[in-house]
Amino acid sequence: MSSLAVVGGGPAGLMAAEVARAAGVEVDLFEGKGSVGRKFLIAGKGGLNLTHSEPMPGFARRYRGREREVAGWLRDFDADALRAWARGLGVETFVGTSGRVFPSDLKAAPLLRGWVRRLRDQGVRFQVQHRWLGWDDAGALRFVTPDGERTVRADATVLALGGGSWPQLGSDGAWQEVLRGRGVDVAPLQPANCGFDIGWSEHFAERHAGAPLKPVVATWRDAAGVEQSRQGECVVTHTGIEGSLVYALSADLREAIARDGSALLHLDLAPGRTAARLRDALAAPRRGRSLGEHIRRHTGLSGAKAGLLREVLDHDAMQDPGTLAATIKRLPLALHAPRPIAEAISSAGGVRIESLDEALMIAPGPGVPAGTFCAGEMLDWEAPTGGYLLTACFASGKRAGEGAVAWLAARGAAPARAP
Repeated sequence: MSSLAVVGGGPAGLMAAEVARAAGVEVDLFEGKGSVGRKFLIAGKGGLNLTHSEPMPGFARRYRGREREVAGWLRDFDADALRAWARGLGVETFVGTSGRVFPSDLKAAPLLRGWVRRLRDQGVRFQVQHRWLGWDDAGALRFVTPDGERTVRADATVLALGGGSWPQLGSDGAWQEVLRGRGVDVAPLQPANCGFDIGWSEHFAERHAGAPLKPVVATWRDAAGVEQSRQGECVVTHTGIEGSLVYALSADLREAIARDGSALLHLDLAPGRTAARLRDALAAPRRGRSLGEHIRRHTGLSGAKAGLLREVLDHDAMQDPGTLAATIKRLPLALHAPRPIAEAISSAGGVRIESLDEALMIAPGPGVPAGTFCAGEMLDWEAPTGGYLLTACFASGKRAGEGAVAWLAARGAAPARAP
């Protein structure tokens, strides 16, 4: 009678449980919090971005340095398969103007409720408030529960414990030291899809924190040192800058800071207008107007955008139309540090994929029981927002679940019963 323990109740763990149960394996799913899918629900609070319509191979290129590995998972479960899976739960999806894919009602809760209900009906047993501690000397899983410590034996295990972002929802990265202590190669977790600290003046921070910057064009250098540009929107924070445009660049910016101590980001505050046109407009007589009003009338910049000019230019430079125009088109911002991982949307780093086989099983060693698989954000990959994160979590969960089923079958562990 074969049994599988799935540790972690996010999308990767739930998908692994679904795949294994469909193959007739007895499945117990353990979750440290009081309910499953908490981060999934929060991620969908403003409209669940389930996946993206970008075709391959462009889709796979979003997984920075892990294109080959993630593309393998996506061959088995891609964006179209994910949409079909959601349809099987009665959730239709649509493609938004940006190419992102959403449930028709934009909500995460109905999908999660339907999924959990179906898993329960199929026989998956949910064990909540079970926080994983590792293994005992005999290879049994150790959990701390409200009633004390508990050990569980299973024929195979899928670990889907998440990364290090949003620890209050369960992904606290505490598993890192457990696995490192057992000889597993784990890359340090780092913030991904995150904001950055700049160090504004107190006046600017107090006046403009929370203000949007839109539209702007960001220019930065990628990991190869090649200058890149991208238009989008971001937000001033009390300490720096965040938002969708910044998240899209965060991996390059984070790596530049790690390498050089800081990263330089330039913002074009007036896309569509040339520096020459701005210079000529700003050179017009002020006719008694304040400088701020003059800038607003001739460039359209006000609020936080105008405040940024004063943040980087001294009094004399602000009076010079040429300098002012050039800065509007290429305002320099020095980023000093990414925001803490607890504030990030996701994390980079984790169990190095090189330490796993194609089925995502940890190479058996003296510290890790045979038949231990990993899935989801605890693996060493990262992706931008836009549905790419969730898609890889689902796909890796399916790969790990199928791997566990095949591993059990190879050892003659017959399914317990038909689901």
